[in-house]
Amino acid sequence: MARSASGLPFDDIRALFDEMPGRDEAAVLAIRARDAQLTKPAGSLGRLEDLAEWLGGWQGRARPAVTRPLVAIFAGNHGVAAQGVSAYPSSVTQQMVENFAAGGAAINQICIVYDLGLKVFDLALDIPTGDITAEPALDEAGCAATMAFGMEATAGGIDLLAIGEMGIGNTTIAGAVAAGLFGGTGSDWVGPGTGVDAEGVARKAAVIDTALELHSAHLRDPLEVLRRLGGRELAAMAGAILAARMSRIPVIIDGYVATAAAAVLYKINPSSLDHCQFGHVSAEPPHARLLAAMGKTALLDLGMRLGEGTGAAMAAGLVKAAAEIHTGMATFAQAGVSGKAN
Repeated sequence: MARSASGLPFDDIRALFDEMPGRDEAAVLAIRARDAQLTKPAGSLGRLEDLAEWLGGWQGRARPAVTRPLVAIFAGNHGVAAQGVSAYPSSVTQQMVENFAAGGAAINQICIVYDLGLKVFDLALDIPTGDITAEPALDEAGCAATMAFGMEATAGGIDLLAIGEMGIGNTTIAGAVAAGLFGGTGSDWVGPGTGVDAEGVARKAAVIDTALELHSAHLRDPLEVLRRLGGRELAAMAGAILAARMSRIPVIIDGYVATAAAAVLYKINPSSLDHCQFGHVSAEPPHARLLAAMGKTALLDLGMRLGEGTGAAMAAGLVKAAAEIHTGMATFAQAGVSGKAN
């Protein structure tokens, strides 16, 4: 990542927004032209046709394909977990990372079914971020460095990136970030998360309200919202999304926490998410509200709220199918099928 003239860490990040490439319009036109010749009525595959166009346009391929997909899971721990905002202790984050490595989690099985690569990024789990009710989660240098670390997820020639997370307490963090970006109170942006009761939901809302008051003077800058109210996994996911844009790699974003990370980029520049799809709408109630605030529609609605990239991985299977349909179908001329009568 090039250094800015000021040398300030966040200015290096901001500079990338002035360099973001667009999609390959020639590839889009070629995909549309082929789609018009495929053995089906125009528009009959609905959003699958849109997905093929989106995928190829960002890959720069007239024939979209998914040959090296990756699910990247970013795991972080949070100081705010000490406020009793989760049904599980912070030690579960490390335990689940080990479960991912052993192949025992839900995400592992989905990756097997859809032939997706999987990498897990351990973000200093033994050092929780600052408790946002008392201090910033991260300092500027640490937040920017974590974003840069997340950018490494795009290495290795991947052609589709699905992002997810693991972190006890991070639905509270997502709620705080959403409130910091879009306004409202804690109660507007919280749900049961890992399964807390009504008292636990109220406690999460109160924690967010305390954090919003503490950091209120600094919340006009989305990157300040990220560092003060966010966490390492959110910073790393934001970095991964931004790096993917710079390399024209299409991205599928998972649930509430991953969407909160993406929302930071959206608030800086709404077009920064043009290369992204949102894999699913989580059963965590505020996720639908956050998608609506950005004018985004998810691909799937399966009542899921697990995190760990599961919704994004399910949607990756859909994207793979869209690419295969577009490239593998015969045209009317190839199949000897009569076209639409004039």
